[in-house]
Amino acid sequence: MSFFKFDSEIEKMSETALKKVKPVFEKIDEITEYNQQKVLSSFRNNNVSESCLGETTGYGYGDKGRDALESTFAEAVGAESALVRHTLTCGTHTLTVALFGLLRPGDIMLSATGTPYDTILPTIGTAGEGGRGSLIDFGVKYKETALREDGSPDVDALIKALKKEKIKLVYIQRSRGYSLRPSLSVKKIDEIVRAVRENSDAVVMVDNCYGEFVEKEEPTDVGADIIAGSLIKNPGGGIAKNGGYIAGKKKLVELCSYRMTTPGLGAEVGASLGHTREMFMGLFNAPHVTGEALKTAAYTAALFEEMGFVSSPRFDEDRHDIIEAIKLKNSENLIAFCRGLQSGAPVDSFVVPEPWDMPGYDSKVIMAAGTFTLGSSIELSGDAPLREPFAVWMQGGLNFHSAKVAVNFAAEAVKIQNSK
Repeated sequence: MSFFKFDSEIEKMSETALKKVKPVFEKIDEITEYNQQKVLSSFRNNNVSESCLGETTGYGYGDKGRDALESTFAEAVGAESALVRHTLTCGTHTLTVALFGLLRPGDIMLSATGTPYDTILPTIGTAGEGGRGSLIDFGVKYKETALREDGSPDVDALIKALKKEKIKLVYIQRSRGYSLRPSLSVKKIDEIVRAVRENSDAVVMVDNCYGEFVEKEEPTDVGADIIAGSLIKNPGGGIAKNGGYIAGKKKLVELCSYRMTTPGLGAEVGASLGHTREMFMGLFNAPHVTGEALKTAAYTAALFEEMGFVSSPRFDEDRHDIIEAIKLKNSENLIAFCRGLQSGAPVDSFVVPEPWDMPGYDSKVIMAAGTFTLGSSIELSGDAPLREPFAVWMQGGLNFHSAKVAVNFAAEAVKIQNSK
């Protein structure tokens, strides 16, 4: 018995999409099992116990659970050390802490993946008003190498830039942001790292948001010095209520810790306040939930390709993050998609999304996010600026079977809008 009745044409296309993605799901399951065993191994190797899950207060000196969480997380992502804190408020904040921890006045930061995501630009100082404490305000210089026509990083241009002047930090954004360029595979990140190592002593930092546990390796496994991301994306497993992580070389993580708290204290302070349990559970659950999100993305691509829309990546392409972009041709379809997706959410399904002027963006943005944790993009959500190419960027799905229903609501809403 079905609890939801969809348009017969949508149901037929859904059945076709499910048949198409069956071999894709098998591949996702194989990666998920590998990563789940890797995470379980890290828990065992770091002697996680019931006593690690309790609350600490005050300064947080000797917080056993916090320290065990960070060593467990570091091992799970192939890093020497990690900071995993609920006090890192979001992905942008976490990236900002890392950048300010690693860069000094006069240093040059070079983005190897073109212009970064909208919300990090005020941190760099290339967007927003000056004088607000950006890197550029503090004397850090910023440069970038443009992407190739196919959206891939221009490694030759990167090498030329590295030979031209002394670069302190090479910045790599793994995910696409609000663009249609391909997300970066760990293999491609390895190529960039090798180019940097052969031509410079620059630190390689990767914005790893949306990419954790999508592949069997992380950027730190192939030599990236620092990775950073948000716990309300993949590595929080839909359980962590907030937080972020910075992981990588021990000395560099220590520098970031001095920016996170204060020089001399660093990672030694910061009571967990009872958040350790949910962060441990989130990390443990992360490979499975990431797999469910990948299944949701592949199914969505297959369904909307059946409907005549262009998806990126296509349903059967290799994936390097959890994001699925669908070109919906016009703003009306874009709004309809988000409203349909929202109607299939477990929380706030009755809410009707409206475009609004969201802080950090230069266009009106519409978002569908009926999530248990506000802003959690490992839970099913879809968002986009109302501008060309009128694509929606969808991510997440705590479990595929529920997410499929919401995607079908989105498909039906777009079909109705097109029939007007």
